[in-house]
Amino acid sequence: MQKTLICLPTYNERENLPLLVTEIHAIVPHVHILVIDDNSPDGTGKLADELAAADERIFVLHRAQKQGLGRAYIAGFEWALQRDYELIFEMDCDFSHMPRYLPDFIEKAKSCDVVLGSRYIPGGGTKDWDWRRRFISRGGNTYAQVILGLPYRDLTGGFKCFHRHVLETLPLAEIVGSGYVFQIELTYRSVLLGFSIGEVPIEFPDRTRGQSKMSGNIVREAVTKVWQLRLNKPRMAQRRS
Repeated sequence: MQKTLICLPTYNERENLPLLVTEIHAIVPHVHILVIDDNSPDGTGKLADELAAADERIFVLHRAQKQGLGRAYIAGFEWALQRDYELIFEMDCDFSHMPRYLPDFIEKAKSCDVVLGSRYIPGGGTKDWDWRRRFISRGGNTYAQVILGLPYRDLTGGFKCFHRHVLETLPLAEIVGSGYVFQIELTYRSVLLGFSIGEVPIEFPDRTRGQSKMSGNIVREAVTKVWQLRLNKPRMAQRRS
């Protein structure tokens, strides 16, 4: 069985963290979890330490301040690459990424280098979203698909699984975006480097506890950065050789 790590960034997720960890291990007992906490004011980091002390499958990476979701994932990837993990996941801590789909990702990863959780393929969907959020999400995905010429239906989603060799090849230090554009860039660079991409359908509910970390700045960043990715395609594609 391939050694698997879930990178789980947290900021004020004290309510969700213990429930999510329990549910993950009920479904996939063998996976390890790395909690990447950005010095949460609500004590999430301290709680994570307590969970780790009681379970050898849980680890904690403390960061001094909130630096954005993208930097948290990069820190998690680098931590994983210093160890012997083969499958490395991105997963949110707010239950919008439901643990029940983890076995589907692991199965799909047997034939693909990168696996994307998709809300917009048959079998996927969203739940309890208002029309504005649906419009922004659908529009953002279509925008990125058209500009970058990618066929994948959910480029902005953050429920992903990478094989180790993908993250070893990606220039992680160059990936500086957060939120939507971070997710788009990871997939785009993976495609340019010749890696195979698979999609699994997921339902994406709105969070029920805590507060969303998404902001208008993250949306605006994606609008401009997608064009930068397209313009930089020749340089990024050269990394194949």
